[in-house]
Amino acid sequence: MTLNDTLKGLVDTVDGALGCAVVDVSSGLMLGVYHTVPYFTQSYVDAVAAAAVEMFRGNTVRAVEKLLATQRGDSEVNYIKEVQMTTDNTLHFMCIVPNKPNALVVLITNKQANLGMGWAALRRSLDEVAPHCP
Repeated sequence: MTLNDTLKGLVDTVDGALGCAVVDVSSGLMLGVYHTVPYFTQSYVDAVAAAAVEMFRGNTVRAVEKLLATQRGDSEVNYIKEVQMTTDNTLHFMCIVPNKPNALVVLITNKQANLGMGWAALRRSLDEVAPHCP
């Protein structure tokens, strides 16, 4: 099974799911994508990937994480593991793949999707996504 097949399976299990992607947050490269929306053009998908990378590894986020690490006496680490974002019409569920700190899964649904189902399906898919990530 390919990564895109896995992402299709995730989209198919969530009522209201529009698309799903895996992004390498160290490079911004799209590792895989599946969606059912005609206006999700390559430039749109690339813009969403860039925004997700910024939320997890952007300069401001990294500065805050460095401050936290200093306060806690930790070595610098990536503290942010999950983010949920809401727009007027969509929900975005974002999660770093466990043991793959540079792999980020982004699931986009319509606003009518069930929050719990979105998170449950995304988290359940992580073991299937992980083998496809560097």
